[in-house]
Amino acid sequence: MDRPRSSERLVILALERFGVWLRSIVVCLCGALGVVSADAADVPLASSLLVPAFLACGVRLYALRRPHLFPLALLWSLDAAVVVLTGLSQPVIGGEPANVMVEAMVGISVVAFQYEWATRPLAGAALAALGAGVCVLGDVLASPGSGPDVVPLVRMLIQVCLSRAAYLIVRALARAADRSAAVRAAARREMEVAAARRASEREYLATLHDTASATLLMVSQGDGRDWSWLPPRARQDLEAMSAVPGFETGSVDLAALLSCVPEGEGRTRVRLKTRIDGPLAIPSGPGLAIFNGVREAVTNVARHSGVREAELTAWTEGDGAVVELSDAGRGFDPRSVSARRRGISGSIVARMHAVGGSATVTSRPDDGTRVRWRWHGPTGASQTGDGAQAPGVPRPPREQVRHTADVRFIRGRLLHGTQLAVLLISLVWQFTISLRRLVVHQDVYRPAWAQTTAFVCLAAVAVIGGAYLLRGRQIPPAVRWGSVGSVLAVSAVCAFTLPPELSTAAPDWAFGVVGWHALFLLADLRVRVFAAFLGAHVGLNATAVFLSGAPSAAQWATLGISTTGSCGFQLSVGVLMSYLLHGTAPAAGTAAAREEEMRTRERIHEDMQRDHKERYRALTATTVPLLVGLGHGALSPHDEEVRLKCGVEAARMRRLFAESDAVLDPLLNELRACVEVAEHRGVTVNLSVRGRPGEVPVEVRRQLIDPVAVTLGRTRSTARVTVVWTPRAVRVSVVSEDRAGGRDTEEAADTHDRVTSAQVDVARTMRGGSVWVEAGWSRPAISGVDLT
Repeated sequence: MDRPRSSERLVILALERFGVWLRSIVVCLCGALGVVSADAADVPLASSLLVPAFLACGVRLYALRRPHLFPLALLWSLDAAVVVLTGLSQPVIGGEPANVMVEAMVGISVVAFQYEWATRPLAGAALAALGAGVCVLGDVLASPGSGPDVVPLVRMLIQVCLSRAAYLIVRALARAADRSAAVRAAARREMEVAAARRASEREYLATLHDTASATLLMVSQGDGRDWSWLPPRARQDLEAMSAVPGFETGSVDLAALLSCVPEGEGRTRVRLKTRIDGPLAIPSGPGLAIFNGVREAVTNVARHSGVREAELTAWTEGDGAVVELSDAGRGFDPRSVSARRRGISGSIVARMHAVGGSATVTSRPDDGTRVRWRWHGPTGASQTGDGAQAPGVPRPPREQVRHTADVRFIRGRLLHGTQLAVLLISLVWQFTISLRRLVVHQDVYRPAWAQTTAFVCLAAVAVIGGAYLLRGRQIPPAVRWGSVGSVLAVSAVCAFTLPPELSTAAPDWAFGVVGWHALFLLADLRVRVFAAFLGAHVGLNATAVFLSGAPSAAQWATLGISTTGSCGFQLSVGVLMSYLLHGTAPAAGTAAAREEEMRTRERIHEDMQRDHKERYRALTATTVPLLVGLGHGALSPHDEEVRLKCGVEAARMRRLFAESDAVLDPLLNELRACVEVAEHRGVTVNLSVRGRPGEVPVEVRRQLIDPVAVTLGRTRSTARVTVVWTPRAVRVSVVSEDRAGGRDTEEAADTHDRVTSAQVDVARTMRGGSVWVEAGWSRPAISGVDLT
């Protein structure tokens, strides 16, 4: 059997506590009234029986706080002792008050046992049978000459069945609410995991752009420079590539972090003038995003500004922080930057957007450049484009709305279940116990037709309200308050057409059932509204009794016991319903949210670890060996073959970066990224496209472009790249006029293995220094239909 989820578990716990408290209060109050109504000579013996029952209730209440101290067998024995001692007090006290007291105490107890032992129905049924047995025994001992009265036993059986049915209804709807919430949570979890994976992918690509891609591109662009900076830079790139993005937790001192921004070495060194108001404590996610963005911006200053000096400032702004890097270099027009240039768009702007901040670049030709990072703090942090939440960023308003919606959904299910349970109790009680009383005592009422009319009116109220409930609709306010007024009128009619001495006695069919109808109608309101109705109901009956003359102490005790046993029980059920709706539902929603958050974090952690391993594995065959060789001196940037390999890997990375672009022709976009790397090395590339572009899967695009990237990476001066689209196929070719020799056999074999797996055909023709390479893919036909 599945372990109960949050709503069901909390409902079961609430019902158990409700049963113990209800039974203890009723036993103590009714027992005290029974002792008061007993003869003075019988008070000591009655006290010797009831006081241990009171103490057993006290121990049971204490066990709610320390359940581990009391074994289940002991708790069951205490519950059994309560009903046994109560039943044995009936012949001691004697008279009508004793009968009413025992029936009320044992009746409430057998009902409460169905909630206290809800998860162990056999134990609850055994206690109910024991309660029925002691009632029979007490009746026989109190009246030795007459047989036992079976009517209370039947009434007790009905109460036990109704209480168990009510529990099953509420539990079933709580379980259904948990299942529905789990389904919705699973859907949300998949969305959040996908968003987190996309955010991690963007961060990893930005890291590759700032580290390995930039390093390899610089190596591929030429000789004749000081390469002393290269070994430590390559080792740092390896460390950055092996780190798993997205697991930063806690907070960092941004001022201390910015003091570690590398300024570069030799001719690429940029001297930073810093003015930082520290410490600046912010969550580590935004802090590291700012640090990485500043590092990339300093690299851009060294490459493009024409100056070797920049100013770095940082200060607090509200609950957040602002960082600014400015230089007095040559500047540029931001609008003229190609969309495929990712230093600004990916490493600076998108990286800050992913953690809930912002970054802006302000520049004009010959007027310097200013880059500003702003993180807005907990109150103003915006959401990521994919809905992922960065580490350190508090729950955004959308998740608070989602949590509120979950609570509202659980509350609606619990309300529906409790209303169904109360409606069932109302109808069964009215058409069994109340109907029998009405029929048997027709000669007592004054007049009888008024009582019959009241019965029909009460049944009509239940039917009308039940019709709305079964259709899943709320009762309109006019119908609700009109029905409440009708129920109160039934209470008044029955109270004033019944002889006062018979109030709450057997002929009074309405006293115990009117409250259930009102509770059904007022279930979704605060309990004080229902308490006011019960007060009016009891007040009408007390007024009818008082107008006939001052009642005796025994009559007052009987009325008090009946009121406690019926109206007190109904009020306690109303309190329970209010607690379920306004206490259990929010707690269940919070518990479900925590469980969902934990599962989401686990899934994100697992998927990001797996994604990282796959990404790193893809780089171990090519990029990692190059960086290891450059970082430890095994490969020299002066070697032309090493520079050519670096150019090939830089082109592959740029194609990888272009995969995430939202463009109409992804194949051409990724191909242009490779072409731009070749053009950075001084190669002249002529690119032409023929035909109408179509859709190509990403894996196929990688395998179509990879042979072209390898060829362009080894081209010295000129190349021609052609893309030809036909209705059923696409072919990408490159002609290199002066391709460098020394082709890496293992690299070519690896490429061949990858392309044949996706049915991409590659053809090569070499003549001297020239080479022609063509990769083609034919679109598979589905059921003979051409998708183009």
